[in-house]
Amino acid sequence: MAFIETLAPEQASGEALAMYERQRTHFGYLPNYARLFCHRPEVMARWAALLASIRRPVAPRRFELATLAAAQALNNSYCALAHGRALAELADAATVQAVAEGRETDALDAQERAVVAFARQVAVDAASVEQADIDRLRAVGLADAEIFDLVAVIAARAFFTKMLDGLGAEPDAAYREMAPRLREALSVGRPIAAAPPAVDRR
Repeated sequence: MAFIETLAPEQASGEALAMYERQRTHFGYLPNYARLFCHRPEVMARWAALLASIRRPVAPRRFELATLAAAQALNNSYCALAHGRALAELADAATVQAVAEGRETDALDAQERAVVAFARQVAVDAASVEQADIDRLRAVGLADAEIFDLVAVIAARAFFTKMLDGLGAEPDAAYREMAPRLREALSVGRPIAAAPPAVDRR
């Protein structure tokens, strides 16, 4: 599940336990990534606050598109699966499938296609960005404040994906419930955790 030892919920106390409970309340289960932060729950709290401030001015669909593109470019299955599923609720599974597979789709307009391409570029090699890349975003209607927001979304995802992959977090077994083809397209790095064994209630 991870390369470091983590606290089981029954072992946690104080801030770590409170963090576990917030995560469980939100998702309905305790995500694997949350367990990593049991050693420094204050980092999770600050990450949540930073992410909230970054995403506040960004339209949900743009946020999910950019985050999915960045996560895939960074070869992080966990965030690609999570944000692919979130995007499917705002668009549809076929659109997510096309984005995940790098195919052209009429479901994205010119601005969204530019956002996806730019997110991949910044995630892979931010130093390659030139004025012309920014001008292309302006040409499809993004204001400079929106471009700042977009880079913040991508940079934040780089932080989180490297925390998860650097410590070996496996995507939650719950993602196995996704449609097989979409799940496969979004699994670009670490494999999804094995499903827990069924409980025999006889």
